[in-house]
Amino acid sequence: MISEPLLHRMKILVVDDDRMTVTLLEQLLQRHGYSRVMGIANSREALATCAAFDPDLILLDLIMPEMDGFAILEALRPDAPESFLPIVVLTADVSEEAKARALRAGATDFLVKPVSQTEALLRIRNLLETRRLHVLLENQRSALEEAVRERTAELRGTIAELQAVNQRLQGSSAFSNA
Repeated sequence: MISEPLLHRMKILVVDDDRMTVTLLEQLLQRHGYSRVMGIANSREALATCAAFDPDLILLDLIMPEMDGFAILEALRPDAPESFLPIVVLTADVSEEAKARALRAGATDFLVKPVSQTEALLRIRNLLETRRLHVLLENQRSALEEAVRERTAELRGTIAELQAVNQRLQGSSAFSNA
């Protein structure tokens, strides 16, 4: 289990066209120790804000004018298909069709509006913990790959040296046999 201070420093982006919902979620998260929370009410800014803010978790409304949550989900997922960025959909639409479409587009979880504070905080905490573990695992994988590359280069160098020594030995033994 990851300590709360580590989770509280992770970045959360709230995207909802209702400014009141954004403010309430920002305040809720900040009251519970999350210090890096950003909220936007203009869905057209969502992709640029994601790129600049680099969130660890996104709370995303589905039904918004201009660019809806489905379009944002579909635009975000191709950017990093191998990384784990939890996206929690906020919606009043609890139909199976909306759920299936959001999950296919890349949603990680759902919160039904009006949002239960307890449920929201627990889901956010669990997903941030999963995100943190995924990032640690990815960093370890990258470090191991680099160590393997370095060791492979060393081994190739050693093999080349041994081959050169072997050729010199074969050349000198050819002279001694003559």
